[in-house]
Amino acid sequence: MNVGVAHSEQNPNVSWLNSKGIWFTYVIFVFTMHLILLSLPFLSTAVAWTLTNVLHNVAAFYLLHIVKGAPWETSDQGKARSYTYWEQIDDGVQFTATRKFLTTVPIVLFLMASFYTKYDPTHFFINVSTLIVVLIAKLPQLHGVRIFGINKY
Repeated sequence: MNVGVAHSEQNPNVSWLNSKGIWFTYVIFVFTMHLILLSLPFLSTAVAWTLTNVLHNVAAFYLLHIVKGAPWETSDQGKARSYTYWEQIDDGVQFTATRKFLTTVPIVLFLMASFYTKYDPTHFFINVSTLIVVLIAKLPQLHGVRIFGINKY
């Protein structure tokens, strides 16, 4: 008997992303964060949208592309330990529904932030730069790649 060993083939670290209602919850969380920022009297609408976009992209980049490993013992004999959260989603299979959703959210946020900032050059530059960083990290060509050895160990 193996005590503490995962009994399923799914990685429990990322399997919850395919559960019912998680995408809706994710969107509700992002818009709740936006409403909190919007309710601050010293922030304009443009700044609130830019902050929503930047905070989402920074948090998503950190949680999906920097954090590695799995807190639970998985059935892959420690293989997940060297992968980021993004690389563990759907066992590394590209272009699944979950990956498409997590790629679409920053794009939609960027479009909304750009619209509500009236395409102001300063806000646009900030929004597009964070979008580019997040989207480049999601490219299938970068699966398992550590640029400049960052996050190698």
